[in-house]
Amino acid sequence: MTICAYATFADPDNNDNERDLALAAWREAGIEGRAERWEDPGVDWSGYDAVVVRSVWDYIDRREEFLAWARGVESVTRLLNPASILEANTDKTYLRDLGVPTVPTHWSSRDLPHWSEYVVKPAVSAGARDTVRTSDRQRARELAEALEAAGRTPMVQPYLDMVESEGETSLLYFNRRFSHAVRRNPMLAPGMSAADLPRASLRTPAPDQVELAEKVLAGITGPLLYARVDLVRLADGSPVVIELELTEPYLFLSYEPGAPASLAGALRELL
Repeated sequence: MTICAYATFADPDNNDNERDLALAAWREAGIEGRAERWEDPGVDWSGYDAVVVRSVWDYIDRREEFLAWARGVESVTRLLNPASILEANTDKTYLRDLGVPTVPTHWSSRDLPHWSEYVVKPAVSAGARDTVRTSDRQRARELAEALEAAGRTPMVQPYLDMVESEGETSLLYFNRRFSHAVRRNPMLAPGMSAADLPRASLRTPAPDQVELAEKVLAGITGPLLYARVDLVRLADGSPVVIELELTEPYLFLSYEPGAPASLAGALRELL
């Protein structure tokens, strides 16, 4: 039987509620899956037919260690997604190189644009960590300066009201095939908290959203077991990419009944 590792992290609060769904679907597809902590030095990764990167949600505090681990794993077995993709995708400066419309982003504390509201965050982050929304331009500049002083690249973006009305649309792909899409809760809306996330609802994406998502993925070389393309609309209605999640995205497997089996089927194909 094919044996694959499900790479996770020390998760005392059991936040990864997709693990059991995924592993059950793998078993149905003839793949034995075992959850392993990525940072566990006792794991023999060469004993697996493949290692699937999933809930490695603590990597942002130790990115270089994580990438070294990924390269090491890839030297002894198959890694999905590949280390080169993880390296590029764990620093959001990748947005500058996608070649498609993205959320307007200013990458410095200097010469900030004049926007009614700002979102300031570091280029290496996840789950809105260290992300601040403010209408004070001076405050936005100071936040960006603080990130630079800490050796981090700041991202300064306009807050888009469409996130609260239209919402973010996340399109999920397994082995580059569309699986499902969801409308995600706005993470920075008033009254929202971590307890509200990642709640969402199924959504049928519009043709222009599908076209943009597939154009993004067409520009990524190499195997992609999973990909999540997060889109928002600008005030003029045009869709833009807010994030491309290729490292450890929440896949909303419980929202679409066929999604776990689709993920397992994609894994079987890539093996």
